[in-house]
Amino acid sequence: METITIYHNPNCGTSRNVLALIKYLGFPTNIIYYLDTPPTEKELRNLLQKMEITARQLLRVNVPPYTELHLDSLDLTEDFLIQKMVEFPILINRPIVISSMGVKLCRPSETVLTILPKTLTQDFVKEDGEIIAARAR
Repeated sequence: METITIYHNPNCGTSRNVLALIKYLGFPTNIIYYLDTPPTEKELRNLLQKMEITARQLLRVNVPPYTELHLDSLDLTEDFLIQKMVEFPILINRPIVISSMGVKLCRPSETVLTILPKTLTQDFVKEDGEIIAARAR
Protein backbone atom coordinates (compact mmCIF):
# COMPACT_ATOMS: atom_id res chain seq x y z
CA MET A 1 0.00 0.00 0.00
CA GLU A 2 1.13 3.51 -0.79
CA THR A 3 2.85 5.57 1.90
CA ILE A 4 1.24 8.97 2.48
CA THR A 5 3.41 11.92 3.53
CA ILE A 6 2.06 14.54 5.91
CA TYR A 7 3.63 17.80 7.02
CA HIS A 8 2.31 17.60 10.54
CA ASN A 9 2.01 19.69 13.67
CA PRO A 10 0.85 17.51 16.58
CA ASN A 11 -0.42 20.63 18.39
CA CYS A 12 -2.99 21.26 15.64
CA GLY A 13 -6.37 19.53 15.85
CA THR A 14 -6.86 19.58 12.08
CA SER A 15 -3.44 18.04 11.55
CA ARG A 16 -4.14 15.35 14.17
CA ASN A 17 -7.50 14.56 12.54
CA VAL A 18 -5.96 14.28 9.08
CA LEU A 19 -3.23 11.95 10.36
CA ALA A 20 -5.83 9.86 12.21
CA LEU A 21 -7.98 9.66 9.07
CA ILE A 22 -5.03 8.52 6.95
CA LYS A 23 -4.19 5.83 9.51
CA TYR A 24 -7.89 4.88 9.86
CA LEU A 25 -7.87 4.08 6.14
CA GLY A 26 -4.81 1.89 6.68
CA PHE A 27 -2.14 3.91 4.91
CA PRO A 28 1.43 3.83 6.16
CA THR A 29 2.61 7.37 6.84
CA ASN A 30 5.73 9.40 6.48
CA ILE A 31 5.30 12.10 9.12
CA ILE A 32 7.33 15.27 8.72
CA TYR A 33 7.22 17.39 11.85
CA TYR A 34 7.71 20.54 9.85
CA LEU A 35 8.33 22.81 12.86
CA ASP A 36 11.36 20.66 13.74
CA THR A 37 12.35 19.84 10.16
CA PRO A 38 11.07 22.69 7.99
CA PRO A 39 11.03 22.39 4.23
CA THR A 40 13.84 24.05 2.35
CA GLU A 41 13.01 26.92 0.03
CA LYS A 42 13.18 24.54 -2.92
CA GLU A 43 10.88 22.01 -1.21
CA LEU A 44 8.40 24.72 -0.25
CA ARG A 45 8.31 26.10 -3.80
CA ASN A 46 7.75 22.57 -5.10
CA LEU A 47 4.86 22.01 -2.66
CA LEU A 48 3.27 25.33 -3.62
CA GLN A 49 3.56 24.51 -7.31
CA LYS A 50 2.01 21.07 -6.85
CA MET A 51 -0.82 22.48 -4.70
CA GLU A 52 -1.33 25.24 -7.29
CA ILE A 53 -1.57 27.90 -4.60
CA THR A 54 0.42 31.01 -3.74
CA ALA A 55 2.62 31.51 -0.71
CA ARG A 56 0.02 33.94 0.66
CA GLN A 57 -2.64 31.21 0.44
CA LEU A 58 -0.41 28.92 2.53
CA LEU A 59 0.48 31.62 5.05
CA ARG A 60 -0.84 31.32 8.60
CA VAL A 61 -2.12 34.65 9.82
CA ASN A 62 -2.91 33.88 13.46
CA VAL A 63 0.66 33.48 14.71
CA PRO A 64 2.98 36.15 16.17
CA PRO A 65 5.51 36.29 13.29
CA TYR A 66 2.71 37.24 10.88
CA THR A 67 1.96 40.38 12.87
CA GLU A 68 5.53 41.11 13.94
CA LEU A 69 6.80 40.94 10.35
CA HIS A 70 3.82 42.91 8.96
CA LEU A 71 3.05 40.13 6.51
CA ASP A 72 -0.44 41.52 5.94
CA SER A 73 1.01 43.97 3.43
CA LEU A 74 -0.19 43.01 -0.04
CA ASP A 75 2.96 44.58 -1.50
CA LEU A 76 5.14 41.70 -0.31
CA THR A 77 6.49 39.43 -3.01
CA GLU A 78 6.04 35.69 -3.31
CA ASP A 79 9.80 35.29 -2.82
CA PHE A 80 9.73 37.31 0.41
CA LEU A 81 6.80 35.31 1.83
CA ILE A 82 8.48 32.01 0.98
CA GLN A 83 11.71 33.20 2.60
CA LYS A 84 9.81 34.10 5.78
CA MET A 85 8.00 30.73 5.85
CA VAL A 86 11.34 28.94 5.59
CA GLU A 87 12.79 31.16 8.30
CA PHE A 88 9.69 30.88 10.53
CA PRO A 89 8.00 27.54 9.71
CA ILE A 90 5.14 28.33 12.12
CA LEU A 91 3.94 30.58 9.27
CA ILE A 92 3.25 27.51 7.09
CA ASN A 93 -0.35 26.41 7.27
CA ARG A 94 -0.91 22.72 7.79
CA PRO A 95 -1.37 19.87 7.31
CA ILE A 96 0.03 19.40 3.83
CA VAL A 97 -0.50 15.88 2.50
CA ILE A 98 1.28 14.21 -0.41
CA SER A 99 -0.07 11.15 -2.20
CA SER A 100 0.12 9.67 -5.68
CA MET A 101 -3.13 11.54 -6.38
CA GLY A 102 -1.81 14.99 -5.52
CA VAL A 103 -0.64 17.44 -2.91
CA LYS A 104 -3.08 19.45 -0.79
CA LEU A 105 -3.37 21.73 2.16
CA CYS A 106 -5.96 19.65 4.00
CA ARG A 107 -8.18 22.20 5.70
CA PRO A 108 -10.80 21.16 6.58
CA SER A 109 -9.52 17.71 7.48
CA GLU A 110 -11.91 15.81 5.18
CA THR A 111 -10.17 17.49 2.21
CA VAL A 112 -7.57 14.72 2.49
CA LEU A 113 -10.13 12.25 1.11
CA THR A 114 -9.85 13.93 -2.32
CA ILE A 115 -6.23 12.78 -2.69
CA LEU A 116 -6.28 9.37 -1.03
CA PRO A 117 -6.49 6.34 -3.31
CA LYS A 118 -9.04 4.68 -1.02
CA THR A 119 -12.53 5.79 -0.06
CA LEU A 120 -14.01 6.06 3.39
CA THR A 121 -16.37 3.08 3.78
CA GLN A 122 -17.31 3.72 7.41
CA ASP A 123 -17.96 6.97 9.23
CA PHE A 124 -14.95 8.60 10.85
CA VAL A 125 -15.30 10.54 14.09
CA LYS A 126 -12.98 13.52 14.55
CA GLU A 127 -11.50 14.18 17.97
CA ASP A 128 -14.13 16.88 18.62
CA GLY A 129 -16.94 14.42 17.89
CA GLU A 130 -17.76 15.71 14.40
CA ILE A 131 -18.54 12.85 12.00
CA ILE A 132 -17.16 12.54 8.50
CA ALA A 133 -19.76 10.40 6.80
CA ALA A 134 -18.69 7.58 4.52
CA ARG A 135 -19.76 8.22 0.94
CA ALA A 136 -18.56 7.63 -2.58
CA ARG A 137 -16.30 10.33 -4.02
